[in-house]
Amino acid sequence: MTEFLTPTFWESPAAHVALPPGVAAEGLQSFVEARLPNEGTCLFQTSGTEGAPKWVVLTKDGMQRSAKAVNAHFGITAADRWLLALPLWHVGGFGILARAFAAGSQVTALDGKWNPQAFTDLVAASKSTLTSLVPTQVFDLVSAGLRAPKSLRVVLVGGAALSKDLEKAALDLGWPIRRTYGMTETASQLASQSLAGGELEVLSLWNLHTDHDGILTIRGPALAKGYVSAIGPGNWSWQAISAGEGLRTQDRVSLNEVGGKLLLRFTGREAGTIKILGEFVSLSQIQERLESLRLALGISYGDAAVCDVPDERAGARLVLAFSHLSRSDAERLMRALNDGLRAFEQIQEAREVPAIPRGELGKLRLEPLRMLLRA
Repeated sequence: MTEFLTPTFWESPAAHVALPPGVAAEGLQSFVEARLPNEGTCLFQTSGTEGAPKWVVLTKDGMQRSAKAVNAHFGITAADRWLLALPLWHVGGFGILARAFAAGSQVTALDGKWNPQAFTDLVAASKSTLTSLVPTQVFDLVSAGLRAPKSLRVVLVGGAALSKDLEKAALDLGWPIRRTYGMTETASQLASQSLAGGELEVLSLWNLHTDHDGILTIRGPALAKGYVSAIGPGNWSWQAISAGEGLRTQDRVSLNEVGGKLLLRFTGREAGTIKILGEFVSLSQIQERLESLRLALGISYGDAAVCDVPDERAGARLVLAFSHLSRSDAERLMRALNDGLRAFEQIQEAREVPAIPRGELGKLRLEPLRMLLRA
């Protein structure tokens, strides 16, 4: 970890490949260095919720620009101390080191497998003031009833949607939650809360706009250069992201300027929207409600997700997939979900699966789940 907190790393023209455990990437570094000589890049693997794995190519300069914007937004200085509880092969974890280097902050790392009690104890022992978590980790802290150590002043939460109920429960336990919105392609955050429970404010280095359908396009100096995909063992293909045209995402958002600040509200994903009986249904919004209900019903074990399967009459129907969860609790969840859903959104059945496909940080992977249910 310490090698990433020195000028030697950030000023080097070499490419850094952030390899997840068990992943091989033969020839990837040399391919990118030949494509972008002397650029100084960082590569992170991503698959989003639906796509095949590929590598996002960021520049070290872009990561530092992003880090400085986040530091300015939250007033992060050399007096702060980070607690690192995310993996360094994910941009959310590596971004902490970028911010720490930019501000001269200290970093303490949580060793071993994630454990909410060990994490809380280490925050207190290290007197950490900042940390970054994903919603799954926040859920674990709340389920365990753990109160935040007094040293913490900001807990950044991103990587997936955080339900309002879970956010409130964490705030009630003293965790200074600040929701963030971003993606691997932007090196970190696009927008963040300044105040607990407030709106997401777009950071100063980003130029955002939406089309008539609300789909977001991003431009800015920290935007990724492009993608690299495997086309065979040791062979790679390149897909550039145009700095001028920007990156058209699959996210629907609303943008509003209030008091000189550009506010962003996430409304759904283009790829996560389906049609049932001719009506649009947002899977992400139903999934967010599911997480709130698990908390309200005290179902903190196992896993569950809502997914669509083909239906000859309606076009699609919704299924509650569950794993390592009793059928009675799964059916309780399904009934509670249906109480708040419109008729065409109703969950038709609860189906047990060996495991819910998720990324390493807990993000639901819809297409593998669809394949699992169709099988």
